[in-house]
Amino acid sequence: MQVYEAPLRDMKFVLHELHNDDGFGNLEALAEFTPDLVDAVLEEAAKVAQEVLLPLNRSGDIEGCTLENGVVRTPAGFKEAYEMFREGGWCALASDPEWGGQGLPEALNKLTEEMICSSNLSFSLYPGLTHGATTAIEGYASDALKQAYLPKMVEGTWSGTMCLTEPHCGTDLGMLRTKAVPQGDDSYKISGAKIFISAGEHDLTENIIHLVLARLPDAPEGVKGISLFLVPKYLPKEDGTPGPSNGVSVAAIEHKMGLKASATCQLNFDESTGWLVGTAGKGMEAMFKMMNTERVSVGIQGLGVGEAAYQSAVWYAKDRLQGRSLSGVKNPKGPADPIIVHPDVRRMLMTARAYNEGSRAIGGWVSRALDAEKHSTDPAVKARAEDFIALMTPVVKALFTDCAYESANLAVQVYGGHGYIAESGVEQYVRDARIAMIYEGTNGIQALDLVGRKMPAHAGRYLRSFFHPVSDFIEANKADATFGKMIEGLEKAFGALQLSTGTIAQKGMKDPEEAGAAATDYLRLLGLVAMGYCFAKAALIAKARLDEGAEDAAFYTAKIATARFFFDRLLPQATAAFLAIKSGKASMMALEVEMF
Repeated sequence: MQVYEAPLRDMKFVLHELHNDDGFGNLEALAEFTPDLVDAVLEEAAKVAQEVLLPLNRSGDIEGCTLENGVVRTPAGFKEAYEMFREGGWCALASDPEWGGQGLPEALNKLTEEMICSSNLSFSLYPGLTHGATTAIEGYASDALKQAYLPKMVEGTWSGTMCLTEPHCGTDLGMLRTKAVPQGDDSYKISGAKIFISAGEHDLTENIIHLVLARLPDAPEGVKGISLFLVPKYLPKEDGTPGPSNGVSVAAIEHKMGLKASATCQLNFDESTGWLVGTAGKGMEAMFKMMNTERVSVGIQGLGVGEAAYQSAVWYAKDRLQGRSLSGVKNPKGPADPIIVHPDVRRMLMTARAYNEGSRAIGGWVSRALDAEKHSTDPAVKARAEDFIALMTPVVKALFTDCAYESANLAVQVYGGHGYIAESGVEQYVRDARIAMIYEGTNGIQALDLVGRKMPAHAGRYLRSFFHPVSDFIEANKADATFGKMIEGLEKAFGALQLSTGTIAQKGMKDPEEAGAAATDYLRLLGLVAMGYCFAKAALIAKARLDEGAEDAAFYTAKIATARFFFDRLLPQATAAFLAIKSGKASMMALEVEMF
């Protein structure tokens, strides 16, 4: 059974209590968004997620999208839900007011994204891709293109996509073949085929605006020859309404493992009219503006699914009667005890719970940095925020989605045989979560980005934005009477991270394959330390609130218990990651290709 109730209390804890000392707050530009206003928005978002989107999740998975005569139809109820979503202003939540957005903080927006993804991940992709596209257009397009397209896209009347992948090239975009031919004015004719285009065609909006990577006739080979173009499905008329078709057609919709209600399309561009976004030959720069935004959002997608899977598993574990507790009967009036009494079931539930709370805490920290990067008037704060975002973006994307997939699988395990049956609803979470580890750059690519680009950048400057606050926190609190042992564990994991950083830097300079072999373990290690840091902070805050006589004592007591579980059962993974990194590439690369 798919159950979901937005974890508003933990969200408010992350927003209002956990990160007040990070130096990214007190932004004058966001002063109007008081805690009361922010909480009201969260509560309304929860209603939309629980009452409108969640009921369509399972039915949308069963029905899926259909393609008939070149037209893609979304499942029953999606069009009406999207219209209500758009009219409620949810499409425009974090967009710039200049284009009709509400300009809310990213720290709030990412939590609303989480709720939408928990309740209906497929639905979330339609407005989510549009928000990413508007980010690229706002950052790089001409004023004329901004005026023509952003208001409709921000409003949600028009949607957006990103068109990178082609049948013969995925990560290696230097092999891209789609062509753009200049027409003598400011337009181009775009011709080529793209695959795996999320929300590439659907019936939710009156127009779809594609951001397409293509190559000009005189462009050099490789990624430096790629440009970015804005290509609408329908060419707008002078009054701004959709006009004639622009030569964009759907060849097929992909038959996927999950996300059945999200239309993933193969698109053909047949001399479609497009306009350059940014500078010729600099398309990757503009596209990565969108992709980096999307990578944080994909991490949030993972968190959303992980939370929904966890809640469904908790519901079942409380309801399902099997066996008796090892410590004595807990349900004497029933034929058996609920399975939540069993230690191994608790292990699975606590693992998912800790991953969700840890990911939410990191996500809140990064979101505050996103707000500081955009709104701070202090150059030093803005620069530190930029460094922190650069470092943590691949961690958010990869760690959150890895943890979410594990949590979804644990939910199936809690259900046992019933979890493997479609009617239970939890196997959908496994299928839906799996793609988040792949798209917007596979998690292996995120790890390579972390060790190959972010770690050595500016002589390690990005790392300092994370290392310094963690080091300062450990030094200030390791003698704490209650949580000293916990913080000692954090100190050991942090030491392993520092040693691993040095090992990779030393070996990687001589042999890039050594850095590549260590990349995934290093990202996991950094992510675990970040979770540990957030949990240790949370435990200290929770104890202080309990000492003050907080009314919601149960919440703070549970926060401390979850933190202890993380340190006892999950943070020890840091030691394994360190030992794997230390072992080097030798055994990984030992076999000749023909021996596989």
